[in-house]
Amino acid sequence: MPLIPLLRDHWRDVLRVICCAFIAAVSTVFGNLALAYGKELGMAESITLWLVVVANIVALGTQPLFGILADRIGRKPVFVYGALSSAALMPFYMLSMGPDSGLLTFVLAVLTFSFGYAAANAVWPSFYGEMFSTRVRFSGMAIGTQLGFLMAGFAPSIVAALGGVAEGGWVVIGLFTATISVIAAVSALTARETKDTPTAQLGLRHERPTVPSGAAA
Repeated sequence: MPLIPLLRDHWRDVLRVICCAFIAAVSTVFGNLALAYGKELGMAESITLWLVVVANIVALGTQPLFGILADRIGRKPVFVYGALSSAALMPFYMLSMGPDSGLLTFVLAVLTFSFGYAAANAVWPSFYGEMFSTRVRFSGMAIGTQLGFLMAGFAPSIVAALGGVAEGGWVVIGLFTATISVIAAVSALTARETKDTPTAQLGLRHERPTVPSGAAA
């Protein structure tokens, strides 16, 4: 039963992954609330949809580069950069929206998603997984990420309830994004850097030694 050693020896890492996984709310806000907010300000629906499409297409090229960078300088700095840059750029992206600012909004959309959030999105599978030993890795990632993603999934409802879709809602969206991004960044900073740790040694600092079957007490 991997759940028992997971919650006994790795509960800190599970909580860390849950908080880091809040960063997924950035993608939800970018792909849903931003569209609704843009339409509220008078932007054509075709333009708001293309903002998401273009940003995702560019991210297909930037994410592998962030992955390569993480192998060279570490998972933590790349993830933290992705979280903090999302917090810093999202307000400008939302503020740029309007019926006559298509080009500027496209540029900021690409910067926010493809060169900001994409950094964290590129490395989280290895970053989260390497917090755990092979004994509990699947369970640790599954529980941590799904609880974090579950809470991130409520982001549109929370921000909409706070007035994020109304005129001037860029302030609410910006503050919300900054909050969840900072939580993710701080949680990531508490993790170990694992880029140079052999796979067999990942997560073992928390493991309790097991007594072989039949060994003397």
